[in-house]
Amino acid sequence: MRFFIYSAIFILLFTSCKSTKNMVDKTAIASETSAKKVAKKHVDANFDKKTIDAKLKVNFDNGKINQSLSVNLQIEKDKVIHIKGTKFITVFKAKITPTYVSYYSPFAKNYFEGDFSLLEELLGVEINFEQLQNLFLGQALQNLKKEKQQLEIFNNTYVLSPEKQSELFNIFFKINPSHFKLEGQTIVNETKNLRLDINYSGYNIIEKTLFPEEIKIIAKVPNTVTNIDLIYKSVVFNTSFNPLFEIPKGYKRIEF
Repeated sequence: MRFFIYSAIFILLFTSCKSTKNMVDKTAIASETSAKKVAKKHVDANFDKKTIDAKLKVNFDNGKINQSLSVNLQIEKDKVIHIKGTKFITVFKAKITPTYVSYYSPFAKNYFEGDFSLLEELLGVEINFEQLQNLFLGQALQNLKKEKQQLEIFNNTYVLSPEKQSELFNIFFKINPSHFKLEGQTIVNETKNLRLDINYSGYNIIEKTLFPEEIKIIAKVPNTVTNIDLIYKSVVFNTSFNPLFEIPKGYKRIEF
């Protein structure tokens, strides 16, 4: 059942209005500029809608479990993320806020309530609500304007990294020279043999807003490599929703 738990927490995002593809300038050149300007343009490109209502397909493979789920995801930006995962029947529901994670499975008759330690165990890095939200929106896990960055150009992509890397890990951000959203971000802890790669294979323009089309996550911890592929099928912005979330009585608490 851990597949369903991890999926519930990871899949936090993403009919519906039609998207317009191939409107991004793929011929843009990563010309010489400053790290400060690239960081500013990336921050300026941040997602500015109030809510997201989306359907997506999620593929999960950690070497032992290989499954796919359909997910209905609703996000009120900076406040709460609601997720419902199905595979013929409702497999799980999850609610994530800036301070806690709640999950229950009508299928397995179990539940979880706690902080982000479960995610940190899976990813191998500390993560909070804002960082997790940014991950799904094509934005950097860190605020690039808070720390001084250094810039390299590699394969026509801007690569930013802090001038002074953390003692715990190294982090790199690959930024597209056309729209300045992420092409990928990587966190590495060589001492503990941990690595997290988040790659964005493309973006759609939906309601004049750039939104990820597909995200591939590879989390490497000792003895395990987890692959999560998020494919967005439909996305609608600024709709009203108030999904019911209440953990039924009698379910068994999951301990980690």
